[in-house]
Amino acid sequence: MNWDQIAGNWKQAKGKVKEKWGKLTDDQLDVIDGKRDQLVGRIQEAYGIDKERAERDVKEWESRTRW
Repeated sequence: MNWDQIAGNWKQAKGKVKEKWGKLTDDQLDVIDGKRDQLVGRIQEAYGIDKERAERDVKEWESRTRW
């Protein structure tokens, strides 16, 4: 699935994001509002990982997410 589809269906995608990255709060997910770069940044902060790792994790999740 590409990011445009995820962003366009953000309300539904939030649940799948929350399953994968449970440390992210509903408020944070509302602020992210489908913006990939913001998701990567919030994952970095919440999990204490570097940007490259967060990018890799999001890319992997993106490729495995099915609707």
